[in-house]
Amino acid sequence: MRLWPFRTSAIETKSATLAEPDAELFELFTGIPPGSLAVSAATALTVPAVSAAVRTISEAAATLDICVERKTDGKWAADDEHPAAMLLHGQVNDWTSGFEFIRDLTAQALTSDYGGLAWVGRAGGKSVEIIHYRPGTISVEYPDDTGEPKFRRGGTEIQSADIIHLRSPFSRCPLSLAREAIGAAKEMERHAGNLFKKGARPGGVIEFPVDAKIGSGAIARIKAAWTQAHEGSDNAGKTAVLFNGGKFNALTMLSTDAQFLELRKFQVLEIARAFRTPPHMLYELDRATWSNSEQMGREFLVYCLEPWLRALEGCLTRALIAPDDRATTRIRFDRDDLTRASLTERATAINSLRASEVLSADEGRSWIDLPPRADGKGGTYENPNITIKPAAPEKLAAA
Repeated sequence: MRLWPFRTSAIETKSATLAEPDAELFELFTGIPPGSLAVSAATALTVPAVSAAVRTISEAAATLDICVERKTDGKWAADDEHPAAMLLHGQVNDWTSGFEFIRDLTAQALTSDYGGLAWVGRAGGKSVEIIHYRPGTISVEYPDDTGEPKFRRGGTEIQSADIIHLRSPFSRCPLSLAREAIGAAKEMERHAGNLFKKGARPGGVIEFPVDAKIGSGAIARIKAAWTQAHEGSDNAGKTAVLFNGGKFNALTMLSTDAQFLELRKFQVLEIARAFRTPPHMLYELDRATWSNSEQMGREFLVYCLEPWLRALEGCLTRALIAPDDRATTRIRFDRDDLTRASLTERATAINSLRASEVLSADEGRSWIDLPPRADGKGGTYENPNITIKPAAPEKLAAA
């Protein structure tokens, strides 16, 4: 029997190039330049300001009612029987509600350069389900200069008409454009954690001259005596006595440490700028007052949320409304829910619009989720403050 030499199989070794990639390969595979503070999308969402901004925008859009309307005789009216309305108002599929679909689609567009992608399933020419696949399942590319996207799922090309595609400006998501600022915020957060985890700082140092002959035993006794005599709230203010030339040097906080909190707050403002959300919606309330908070709320609706709502209306219409029907059918988000500041303000606005004969009584009642008037007279446009009502017949007879 042959015992030596043993016959061994070749040992698999990992490529040194991939194990320790150079700067060009690292940037190619991760998209992050070496030495950069930029972080991945998954890591960026662990920054509270980033996750708050994404949730604020996506959930605000998802909470609005989606209206599928058809134009008849020049007037837009709700078409609840349209297949798109039945999907968006209820379940887009067996495991996803309409609210979750809009929220997740918007959140994906905020965090992925590819945008939010979903597939529309059809049967008999009608939309029967919408599936929002996991990120990366549907790929998108732009093969020519026209900017027309091509979509693939599992290597198979999908028709563009069957894809809901919500894109960010510049073909880059806010998270990607602000990855350096987000990385700086994450680095500060990590530094703060290490400061409390590893960087315990003493209140002072006892210093002795170089020529003082103090052994290790004496140092231990001095430390124990100092701790017993001066540490703790009960020993505060006591007189310290040192010998053999010893001096107590109190440690002070550096200016950079004192400004660390301000630097972290500034990074929250940078993230708010990237997502165009007011700082107070990320719970940065240093400059928020009762007056400017209301103004910043209006700016959030106009400059941040409204562009996303327009983009959502466009991508939903392209995928869920047939081209021949787009002149008479539309998908619209009801912005009225965003202006419901208080019942008193809404009542004042309704009264002013009714007085100017812009709203009827039934239209005003619909603003506060009330049904039309039972007498059927709520559809007229009149000023209730000056309309003279005719006297009752019995009063005319008595006169």
